[in-house]
Parts: sequence; structure tokens; C-alpha cells
Amino acid sequence: MKAELLYEGKAKKVYRAETATNQLVLSYKNDATAFNGKKKANFTGKGRLNNEISARIFPYLHENRIKSHFIQRLNETEQLVYETKIIPLEVVIRNLATGSLVKRLGIAEKTSFNPPLIELFYKNDDLDDPLINDDHALLLTDVSYAELNEIKAKALEINTALQELFQSIHLDLIDFKLEFGRLADGTIVLSDEISPDTCRLWDSHTKAKMDKDVFRQGIGDLIGVYEEILQRLEAR
Repeated sequence: MKAELLYEGKAKKVYRAETATNQLVLSYKNDATAFNGKKKANFTGKGRLNNEISARIFPYLHENRIKSHFIQRLNETEQLVYETKIIPLEVVIRNLATGSLVKRLGIAEKTSFNPPLIELFYKNDDLDDPLINDDHALLLTDVSYAELNEIKAKALEINTALQELFQSIHLDLIDFKLEFGRLADGTIVLSDEISPDTCRLWDSHTKAKMDKDVFRQGIGDLIGVYEEILQRLEAR
């Protein structure tokens, strides 16, 4: 199903799909990284869990009329997607204040944002993915002002849909990161993955952290937490 390796990132390998043009195979790795790659570890089964979780979330978003690059799950660790040209922006949506935001701005922990707060980061490992404003985004990428507004609007739609999904399995969506890309016809769609690697999730009842913060902060069993999320999605 997959041909030559095109790219290897922190969490996935990207292959050309051998059966169709403009399609790729994403292969999820067992590697975990934090602090822009400064902390690293390998967890047996992590790639399977992130693939299985993403492969359940993307179809849910499609049902909510949110387009993405996702086509189908291929096996435990791989999925087929449409090829997109990734826009080098990380779009972070924050529903509750925690993490780096609290340190940067002095906002009180657990402050609720209504409407949600949107932040943009320039996707560049050499620069440690710096926080940027709209003018920087227009300067550093090929997006227009209208397209930047479109991306923000899509991010808010995704936030609403994901909040409903996670609430149904007793998880609070605190914040999360999105990436967008262009299809061959120029249409901008959601790309990359949606998983506990890219979402900050807290148990609705206990407020226990159910995401990569478990690894980032060294406070629990990463695989056990990811397994719990997958089981909740499967039982939904």
C-alpha cells in the first residue's frame, strides 16, 4: 500500500501511497517527545493508540461536516490520507488556561475562555515554533487574510465538535493543536492528527490529566492513559 518514504517527523512517518496519486500513508511511531523534542522516549504501542484514536475522531468530524485529509484506517498503525501541502502554522485553541499560557501571561490557572482563545505558532523546529501574530502569519506563510480567517473559523468549529465528542466520554477538552494543509485543488482542510499527543484532556470527574502531559510531567502511565481514551471512544 505504501511506496517510498517521503518524510519522518517526531511522531509519524509519511509514505507515498502506491495505489493512487495525491494520497499518502501515515505510519504512527512509538516515539514520544516533549518540549519541542528536548525530552524523548519510546513507548511500545503508542503508535497504534494514536492511530486508532485519530481514526475514530476524523470520521466523527466528517459527520459534522468538517473536512480533513483522512480517508481511512489501513491497519493498527497506519492510515490513508489525501496529500496536502502543510501550511506552517500550528493553531492552538484554548478553552481553559493552563501550561505555557499561564507562565507567559500570568493568567490564573483554570481561567475559562469564552470565546475560546486562539493562538498561532510558526511551525519551524529551528526556531522552537515561536508564537506569532496575524501579521507574522501573513508574512511567513502563503495564506491570505481571508484564508487566515477561514482557518480560525474552522478551528472554532472543530473545537465545538470535539468538545461535544469528549464530553460524551467524560473528558474536558482544555486546549489542543491543529494543523491545516492545501489539497491539490487549493482547498484548505484539517491535516495531521488529533490524539492525546495534540490535545490536553482532563477527566471530567477526577480532573486527572489524560494526555501527553502524563509523559511531559512524568506523572503517570502514558500507555494506560491512551488505552483508556481509546476504550471510551470504542464504547461510545
